Amino acid sequence: MKFLNSILDVLSKHNLVLSLAKSDFKKRFVGSYFGIFWMFVQPIVTVLIYYFVFQVGFKAAPPVNMPYVLWLIPGIVPWFFFNEALGAATNSLYDYNYLVKKVVFKVSILPMVKIVSCIFVHAIFIYILFGVYLLYGEMPSIYWLQCIYYSFCTFALVVGLSFITSSINVFFKDMSQIVNIALQFGMWLAPIMWHYSMMPEKFLWLIKLNPVYYIVEGYRDSFITHVGFWNRPLLTLYFWVITGIIFLVGLKLFKRLKPHFADVL
Repeated sequence: MKFLNSILDVLSKHNLVLSLAKSDFKKRFVGSYFGIFWMFVQPIVTVLIYYFVFQVGFKAAPPVNMPYVLWLIPGIVPWFFFNEALGAATNSLYDYNYLVKKVVFKVSILPMVKIVSCIFVHAIFIYILFGVYLLYGEMPSIYWLQCIYYSFCTFALVVGLSFITSSINVFFKDMSQIVNIALQFGMWLAPIMWHYSMMPEKFLWLIKLNPVYYIVEGYRDSFITHVGFWNRPLLTLYFWVITGIIFLVGLKLFKRLKPHFADVL
């Protein structure tokens, strides 16, 4: 019951979260001549690098009959969101330390503020993803709308993880560096640049243990194979059980450490 009350309490502050997220989003570009343009430079350059290395250089062929870039983008777009959101949310308590020290402020919404701010950028990338597929002559499909569901999956997973990493980061400042290194490894551990069929069958279950696998393959199901998430019931159940456990552990850890945040910050 306490767990449910905590979730409802956070959800009741959705207007405040949205307001702070908009402010955070705008604050990133204060004093920048090109503004929001810089938000997309690195991801787009990353996609171009992988395109030239794997398709032009190594002549890599995706497991489906389509250009490599159409196979790559649905996998890498959710990763950009996951990567940026977790990194930003981990440092959220430091970035908003002046709010942490306010007695009446709901500190638990701060990681969500950073994540919602990242959703604005992710939404634009979704539009770019639609545009790329249309430019290549792909016909729109109702399955494309599944990206909304898988974006929510990413949001839920990041919120749970950020409760853990942001609370620990207050007392152990190296946590943000550990998260950055883990994300660098995570990009290659998840089947983003490569297909899971390249793994030996006996090790395939290890790849599927990674909840990001569900999200990446879900995006590809939406744009490439047109498979509904309801057609993967066991994988869907596993993802939400793991995400729920992470969320529960993260929320409890956050609540236990919260009384000491103001003293340390």
